[in-house]
Amino acid sequence: MDVGFYLYGIFPDPMPETFPLQGLDSQPVYTRVIDGFTFLYSGAKQEKYLASRRNLITHERVLEQLMHEGFRTLLPLRFGLVVKDWDTVITQLIQPHKDSLHDLFQKLAGRREVSLKILWDTKSELQAMMDSNPDLKQKRDKMEGKILSMEEVIQIGQLIERNLTDRKESVIEVFLNELNSLADEVVESAPMTEEMIYNAAFLIPWETESVFCERVEAIDQKFDGRLRIRYNNFTAPYTFAQIS
Repeated sequence: MDVGFYLYGIFPDPMPETFPLQGLDSQPVYTRVIDGFTFLYSGAKQEKYLASRRNLITHERVLEQLMHEGFRTLLPLRFGLVVKDWDTVITQLIQPHKDSLHDLFQKLAGRREVSLKILWDTKSELQAMMDSNPDLKQKRDKMEGKILSMEEVIQIGQLIERNLTDRKESVIEVFLNELNSLADEVVESAPMTEEMIYNAAFLIPWETESVFCERVEAIDQKFDGRLRIRYNNFTAPYTFAQIS
């Protein structure tokens, strides 16, 4: 027995009432039009869904399969959104945010989100930085084996950190100079690991993705294996579908 409806996303255009898709709990996926918005949903068997890898992948797959079918303009909803009835959708989502939803659809029309994560080997970069900076290396080497005051420890640490940050920013600047001009909007997020030096999403026209990808690959070749790049060229536009 269903306890409500599990919502995946909202589309601006009319769509078939059903799709040959399975959502969470292997439930069939349907659409429902409310006040001009098309909601993608399936029957919810649980009041709350665990954010497991399997469930998250299922949620993403439903949206991505619809995008592959040509329904490219959508507002993805956050994972785990269960409503008991459609009146809740009307009163809590459509009525207070109707204008914002229309604005988001206009912004996303004909555009897609791609993401870029840049990683490097911190130890290798630190050694390379020392090799290219003899003065800094000499200062560090002179301190090895000595009992240092707290002030000296802080001073050399800050100096190394500042130089490593400059090295990091010089790498990032190459990507920004080449890629930002291709994007209508860029959102930078905090790196997720110590090895990650840059994490950003780009909103780009659908037809320019191949150009964007080629530029990413060209930059990667310039650094000759120094970096590890994670590039995702097909995802629902979560980053750019935030209601203000």
